[in-house]
Amino acid sequence: MNDQDVFSPDYATARTRFCDLASKLGWQVESFPREGTGPQGEPLVTDAACSSEGDPAKVLVVSSAVHGVEGFFGSAVQWALLRRWQKEGPLPIKCLFLHGINPFGFAWRRRFDENNVDLNRNFLLPGETFAGAPETYAKLDEFLNPHRPPSSWEPFMAKAAWLIVRYGMTALRQAIATGQYEFPQGLFFGGSRPSPLQSLLAENVPRWLQGSEDVVHFDLHTGLGPKGTCKLLIDYPLNDRQRTSLAKWFGEETFEESQTSGIAYEARGGLGRWCVAQQWAPNYLYTCAEFGTYGSVTMLKGLRAENQAQHWCPPKDPRAIAAKDQLAELFCPRDSVWRSQVIQRSYELVDQAVAGLLADA
Repeated sequence: MNDQDVFSPDYATARTRFCDLASKLGWQVESFPREGTGPQGEPLVTDAACSSEGDPAKVLVVSSAVHGVEGFFGSAVQWALLRRWQKEGPLPIKCLFLHGINPFGFAWRRRFDENNVDLNRNFLLPGETFAGAPETYAKLDEFLNPHRPPSSWEPFMAKAAWLIVRYGMTALRQAIATGQYEFPQGLFFGGSRPSPLQSLLAENVPRWLQGSEDVVHFDLHTGLGPKGTCKLLIDYPLNDRQRTSLAKWFGEETFEESQTSGIAYEARGGLGRWCVAQQWAPNYLYTCAEFGTYGSVTMLKGLRAENQAQHWCPPKDPRAIAAKDQLAELFCPRDSVWRSQVIQRSYELVDQAVAGLLADA
């Protein structure tokens, strides 16, 4: 079986493969039913799998599909790692895999959940409120979130080019993607309250990580950056030990600490800040492992069209099917070269993290 075979055609297949292989490895698998059903009436479930061997003080956490459709990639990485360890034997550290943490988005090929919430804008810290939107986002609402089905005749690229000239790419990207809490049917909506996922994690992760001291958490994402490349994005203040570990284990050029330069942007309500703030372990190193696919304007066009289709087309409308097919391609390209690159890079990241954790023993 090669790198292409680890990618599943749909959420239900990905979930079955993940749970079956984790169980065969002797991992403890727990399943958490979520709201709604998938396109074929299949249940929506978030699954957690914990390895039965390895030092519980050193833990590798790998999570997938916080941005639902990105689960096609994230699940493939998780399954590829399980398959590898089935052949090579277990790791000397504990592993926790969180699969399909946004199962609705994964199943329906959306970035957002059943309430149109971007879960990576929903994890606000105490004192932060589910309110507000960037001023420029409000001005662009009609362009970003048209109240009509998508159309192939709309001059999206021309409008986008004009906006880039007017505002500048960096400022425009920051205004659109930072997170907003005023337009419930809009892109990058952070919600009006904490999502059920937050409760699920808060109630269970302390139990799964009991006895842990050093944790490396890869949250798997796609979309930003040159195609096939990977950056480790950090959305919280690093301490000296964390910064040193990132540079030593992965290389100084592999991570972005500043969210206002490079490929990233400053965003509200990120999962990483929230995870670190929970203090589940004395040293919790979270990274958003971001693998590049297509250009940012192309990605925005696809997100916009899918969001229009979700709100203004019946599910079986050809325009909705086409928009979701395109979104799946944008976040998990069918290109065999890309797929091999990202799987091999994922192996490298995990190997580097494990070696680093063991070296600090």
